[in-house]
Amino acid sequence: MTRAQADSLTLPSSRIAAIDVARGAVMILMAIDHVRVYSGVPAGGPPAAVFFTRWVTHFCAPVFLFLAGTSAFLYRRRYHDVGRFLLTRGLWLVFLELTVLRLAWTFNFDFRGYEMAGVIWVIGWCMVLMAGLVQLPARVVGWIGVVIIATHNLLDFGMRTLGPKMAEGSLSWFWKIAYLAFAAEPISAGPNGPNLIVLYSLVPWIGVMAAGYGFALLLQGDLAVRDRRLTRLGLALVTLFIVLRATNAYGDPVPWTVMRGMPPALAFLNTTKYPASLLFLLMTLGPFILLFPWLDRVRGAVADAIATIGRVPFFYYVLHIPLIHALALLVSLIRGGAVSPWLFANHPMGNPPPPDGYRWPLWLLYLTWALALGILYPACRWFAGVKARRSDKWLSYL
Repeated sequence: MTRAQADSLTLPSSRIAAIDVARGAVMILMAIDHVRVYSGVPAGGPPAAVFFTRWVTHFCAPVFLFLAGTSAFLYRRRYHDVGRFLLTRGLWLVFLELTVLRLAWTFNFDFRGYEMAGVIWVIGWCMVLMAGLVQLPARVVGWIGVVIIATHNLLDFGMRTLGPKMAEGSLSWFWKIAYLAFAAEPISAGPNGPNLIVLYSLVPWIGVMAAGYGFALLLQGDLAVRDRRLTRLGLALVTLFIVLRATNAYGDPVPWTVMRGMPPALAFLNTTKYPASLLFLLMTLGPFILLFPWLDRVRGAVADAIATIGRVPFFYYVLHIPLIHALALLVSLIRGGAVSPWLFANHPMGNPPPPDGYRWPLWLLYLTWALALGILYPACRWFAGVKARRSDKWLSYL
């Protein structure tokens, strides 16, 4: 018996409800930030309402990539060659990010001038890398992920001198994709483009996915034992975040004590996302792991609706961006009597500031978000039903 076969014998015999609920919840929260992109509301700021409108969505990418790793482990029950599946699905996601999703974000065809390596891009490339890692024992993969997450901020100590060197030269494109991400200039193929803005770097996100792969081992066995294990782990991660953040000892390149014009409580939570710091990941994954046992027990109509979205997360993602963008056009038409040309700029990272007077009040942002969810849910429920009834291979790519 191979080690991979031995690992597979420990897999839970039924679908883990908490995974669907968690994925559905983060997809719902994610839509808040994507409505914000078209609302003109800034990505955070001193007003608490604006800050938390952005902050609550910080849980989305870490939890989703972490659970993508957990799902990769669970895929081994369905796919004989899980490495091949991860490779092909990963490349498919990268292709969709640079084509269909690029068009959905912008509603323009300026492909030469603007491309964005967003969250779907990094999920895709992490899956490609995981196609190789899954040949190793799950415990080893998990620890590789933990080491990447825990140690990558060691680079912070040399970034003042190392960063500019990494951002120049023939390998600058590689370093921007691997780690520098949004901290560096776009990757340009020349004056005629295309220009690629790397929002999510491979490090530390490959570590998050690999850690999620190993996390699946903690879900086996007796539920009471599992829940105690996860509760202790979640509390340990939250405590570590508080201690490291309070002391500014390690884990984030920007100490909270130097943030001017922001209340201390908000500054404490204002960790670095691009590239995601250790403290950013502790702040988001710690509470998630702590809540995981509870998520596995929630019941009721609301929980069922959230889990339905969580069963078809990529289908939801592909639909929600053009839908939110179209709703923003409608809002602009109603509020101003015409559709603002700004809504056809290179959103979400290459767009100029919104026109004077364009910014939405927060109540309108949340109303538009709720309307989008009301439209998306029936479509997700239908597609979840299709996936439950059919086993066509192509359905696993949506």
